[in-house]
Amino acid sequence: MNLLLRLRWHLLALVLLVAAPFVLPPLGAAPNTVNRILVWGLFGLGFDILFGYTGLLSFGQSAFYGTGGFVAAYLLTRAGFPHVITALVIGMVVAAFVGWLVGMLAMRRTGIYFAMITVAIAEIFFFVEFNPLSDWTGGENGLPGVPTPMVNLGFTTLHFSSGWSLYPFLAFCYFVGLALALRIVHSPVGAILAAIRENPMRAAAVGHNVHGYKLTAFVIAAAYAGLAGGLLGVLQGFMPPDAFMFDTSGQLIIQTAIGGRGTLVGPLVGAALWLFLQDFLQGTLQLGAAWKLVLGLVFVVLVSFLRQGIVGAVRGLFVRGAARAADDAVQAPAAAAAATPAASQPMATHHANASYTGPVLKASGLTKRYGGVVANQEIDFSVDAGELRGIIGPNGAGKSTFFKMLTCEVAPSAGSIVFEGQDITGRDVTAVCQLGLTKSYQVNQLFNRLTVRQNVEIAVLADLRGRFRLDMFRRLDTLPGLAERVERTLGLVRLQGRASAPVAELAYGEKRRLEIGLALASSPSLLLLDEPLAGMSPSERTETVQLLKAIAQGRTMVVIDHDMDALFELAGRITVLQEGRVLVEGTPAEIKSNPQVQEAYLGGVHEEGAA
Repeated sequence: MNLLLRLRWHLLALVLLVAAPFVLPPLGAAPNTVNRILVWGLFGLGFDILFGYTGLLSFGQSAFYGTGGFVAAYLLTRAGFPHVITALVIGMVVAAFVGWLVGMLAMRRTGIYFAMITVAIAEIFFFVEFNPLSDWTGGENGLPGVPTPMVNLGFTTLHFSSGWSLYPFLAFCYFVGLALALRIVHSPVGAILAAIRENPMRAAAVGHNVHGYKLTAFVIAAAYAGLAGGLLGVLQGFMPPDAFMFDTSGQLIIQTAIGGRGTLVGPLVGAALWLFLQDFLQGTLQLGAAWKLVLGLVFVVLVSFLRQGIVGAVRGLFVRGAARAADDAVQAPAAAAAATPAASQPMATHHANASYTGPVLKASGLTKRYGGVVANQEIDFSVDAGELRGIIGPNGAGKSTFFKMLTCEVAPSAGSIVFEGQDITGRDVTAVCQLGLTKSYQVNQLFNRLTVRQNVEIAVLADLRGRFRLDMFRRLDTLPGLAERVERTLGLVRLQGRASAPVAELAYGEKRRLEIGLALASSPSLLLLDEPLAGMSPSERTETVQLLKAIAQGRTMVVIDHDMDALFELAGRITVLQEGRVLVEGTPAEIKSNPQVQEAYLGGVHEEGAA
């Protein structure tokens, strides 16, 4: 039963693909149109992994579509290569390699700059195909004479010529592509790609190599595009030059948006709507070139009222219902767990170096300059194992900049940082998180469209798998220790009853606890918390203080907060910053009685109380 449940989408796709040749002809569907839909659907599978799951909008997919198609077509027409399927695979591999090269360049920029680079790459490929390489690509004439595949089974030979006889071959290619895509998006790699789409900065901060995973998604999309391009040549009997045109990339994006990005089958649904309407408007209504105007209006209406696309809108109804049912199922045991003191649910520090006996963290002469502005100047700071250190200071004292330097989010202008005996000065935030130094953020940095459980999974995956691993075909739920670590973290921050809820639906106090949970999930040996009590109500503050006390057991922590009463209750030692420098350090009692602190930070509170 569990196997059937896991394969339900594969079985549904298989049933629909097998039924299509029997159901669609009576409805007037032309076989060539159905075959084109499958090619576009396969093209869209890779693009959806890149755009829908990773959040990278590329306008250059036509470059890889054309590359794979023309390599396969050249082998089959000019080079006399006899094996169609092998030529298609070679074209796919070449497209993937070209995607890797292009990705290495394009990934140097993000957002609109990344998109513009892909536009430029597509135009370069289009120019090269029509000019310097025209002797190999046929230029504006393309490459005619691309043969159709045949498969020798020993006892018989299957010929896939054209029309409905070619459909089984294309349907098989699409089914294999869909099955592989489903494995990828439900693997640890797929979970991390979704996290990168939501918040790449936090994905890096919990220990993942964001650049490596982005490049992986780019190469996967290029491979799918290359195979689809080769199938286009097989379908049409020649490889058309318009495969390299920018219009090809634009049509792919539109079809994905119509069908629903982040759904895998959305591009296929979008292609079906696009191509069937195109045939209807041109063939039946005889609109000529005006079909683009009508389809443009259809696109505007659909994306205006179905922002998640057709498949996305349907899926949203089922997801919301399933989430409510899951939360109801765990509500009672979650309430019982929340009532249990968090101290009874200890969590080991996996990264702690038992052989190291010096200060866990030591900063020497730490300075940060922004032009002529000095945010921090010559700070000496050390934290011993098992210590809970508090840092206070007014706004503008340089606390957040100091924290960012400690976690290597910001490189210091001068000075050094040593963590458990290793000099980490100049390393990136991902590297130091892997060493066991993590932080929570003053402003919540969460994966808002993912569930609470998925948020914690992302952080735990970085600890279990390291910063980069290509286990793309492994099911997420088979990773040893993942479920236990996630449930333990949820229990510690008392969010078991909200595990299936999207983060966007959480109350503010719950989000703050989840923010702490993300930092805690990798079991660091040093945990830095940046204003964990900020913006909370009095009752939420009291609950969070108790939570922090529980977390601190057997752990080294540094906490920044403006709530000095709470910090004096929590911390064993306090460091006071003023104008980017260390003003004084001491126990809470020493800090309270220090005249400089009373004057600069407490405003003479004790004197007023004595009067």
